[in-house]
Amino acid sequence: MSTESFTKNRTDNRIKEPKQYNVIMLNDDFTTMEFVVRVLMDIFHKDEFTATNLMMTVHKQGQATVAKYPYDIAVTKVNSALSLAKKEGYPFRMKVEEA
Repeated sequence: MSTESFTKNRTDNRIKEPKQYNVIMLNDDFTTMEFVVRVLMDIFHKDEFTATNLMMTVHKQGQATVAKYPYDIAVTKVNSALSLAKKEGYPFRMKVEEA
């Protein structure tokens, strides 16, 4: 009888979670509150109550974190919002920062 030796190879199959980035909305004196609420609902998928509260936080405090995503998603959503604002003539501003 022959004896075979088997060696188990350990592989590290842990999936590394991507870094998260905050999407920060900045206040300005020209972009309408209605537009900001619409952006929060349409692009960031917030319900009307949450969108209105976030808009008021931005209005009163000058800025607010409105979402947290991996970098690519955060940048895509910010670009969509800024593109819509530009199309409608608003000087709307947002930024992405590492969480």
